[in-house]
Amino acid sequence: METRRTFLRSGAALAAAAGAGIIGPEFAPGSPAQDKASPAGVPPSLVDSRRSAPRFKLGCAAYSYRQHLEKGKSMTLEGFIDKCAEMRLDGTELTSYYFPRTDREYLISLKRRAFLLGLDISGTAVGNDFCRVSGPERDKDIAHVKTWVEHAALLGAGSIRIFAGNVPKGDTDEAARARAVAAIRECCEHAARHGVFLALENHGGITATADQLLAICRGVDSPWFGVNLDTGNFHTEDPYADLEKVAPHAVTVQVKVEVTPKSGKRQEADLKRVIDMLRAVNYRGNVVLEYEAAEEPLTAVPKWIEKLRGLL
Repeated sequence: METRRTFLRSGAALAAAAGAGIIGPEFAPGSPAQDKASPAGVPPSLVDSRRSAPRFKLGCAAYSYRQHLEKGKSMTLEGFIDKCAEMRLDGTELTSYYFPRTDREYLISLKRRAFLLGLDISGTAVGNDFCRVSGPERDKDIAHVKTWVEHAALLGAGSIRIFAGNVPKGDTDEAARARAVAAIRECCEHAARHGVFLALENHGGITATADQLLAICRGVDSPWFGVNLDTGNFHTEDPYADLEKVAPHAVTVQVKVEVTPKSGKRQEADLKRVIDMLRAVNYRGNVVLEYEAAEEPLTAVPKWIEKLRGLL
């Protein structure tokens, strides 16, 4: 009997540690991930065998209305949240650029508004460059991400999307990637303590291709880290092939309505193909429209939301 009690106590401790981010979910007792090997070269933290069927939560990014949300313009974050509710969305992504302030009272007011409207705050986003060499600017970027981890936790947001950055002039990809990996690891430790995922976006620079992005993922290897799959940000010979390669590692997804291959000709995105990719890897999570096309977003965004809703 004592042995059984000891086992139960240790199992509960492991489960609690997994929930707190002290150990990765792949080590939680009873996790199917314990019994399933990861694909070659893929960190276990980016593979979750419990994703047995796809499930999508439709949302919109505040960046879609950027020309209306900039300081002094016609829309506030509160108005954007209301618009997400009008479009019958599951979630609202509150891009950090448009917060007029970030004190506790204001963040809680946004959380309350979203909750009363039946919306999840799916995430937020910051601007950063972790390829910078050591110095005040790099330290500032790391501190900025950590601060927004805390803001996200207060908002109840599950993730923050971040960037890796660009190779400084005269530097190498390898050196810049090593610095980015080190900075992301440091921020992941902070994110784990607050229960917030860091989602690295494919955003040019050292994440311009799927292979570059996955090299960073292998280097970071944290249970609180994954990919923010932006469907319009690969400008390679075959953007869809790169999206397919990265899709298994997505913890958040942002949908663009256009793609621009290396040929340079912008074209309407094959959204069905994108959603089918996500279904194929049993993606479960937020699918957020980030609208950047030319048509006025006040009229275009609701139409694209309905197209996505039909596909999901």
